[in-house]
Amino acid sequence: MKRLLLLGGVTEALAIARTLGPSHLYSLAGVGRVPTDLNCQVRVGGYGGAEGLARFIQEQGIDLLLDATHPYAAQISQNAATAAQHSGIPCWALRRPAWQAQAGDDWREVSDWAELVKALEPFKRPLFTLGREPLQHLDEIPPEQFWTLRALEVYPGNERCEVIGARGPFHIEDERALFERRQIDVLISKNSGSSATEPKLEVARERGVPVLILKRPVLQEVEREFLTLNETLEALAAFTS
Repeated sequence: MKRLLLLGGVTEALAIARTLGPSHLYSLAGVGRVPTDLNCQVRVGGYGGAEGLARFIQEQGIDLLLDATHPYAAQISQNAATAAQHSGIPCWALRRPAWQAQAGDDWREVSDWAELVKALEPFKRPLFTLGREPLQHLDEIPPEQFWTLRALEVYPGNERCEVIGARGPFHIEDERALFERRQIDVLISKNSGSSATEPKLEVARERGVPVLILKRPVLQEVEREFLTLNETLEALAAFTS
């Protein structure tokens, strides 16, 4: 039987993992909750770069590597492609499409943190949905700004930043209430393409709130790329049968 190593990071990865039997491996970086109700094996933690991952693939007799990490986890995707190539196995990737701006959207793409800070200067009440990265910059918040930061878990903020711990899927009514309660005047987001977190963009559109979008990284090419969960599952079923 062919053995799969699934690198998780997006919601669809867990759905794939739920279809896997005990001979397959589901790998997580360790951020967030670890599922305990799966039939497949679960591994938590890193590998030590591409070389370590290649060694693990060879030791475990892996036949296929499936990269279902976050679209912004560029280094992990690079390591996956390199490790698979060195191990002589195929690397596939589930890469859901990016969101596209619609009529009424005011999206402004930024490439890095320095660009983001510059673009934030006119605003007072930003909502960050970038994960934990802004936590490194709490001491840099200008006196005229108050940040609301949403992450998977609650972390300490300060007098000018409150951190909300919350997990999607998010509902549009709750997002509307959050924008109203915090008087959000700008949204900061990655372009993850996830339907679970898309309602914040709808609310920003409704309220005329600009959105600062962190530019997606260019990811390593792999043998096969899939845009949806269903086509990924169909390909896996054919490969492992």
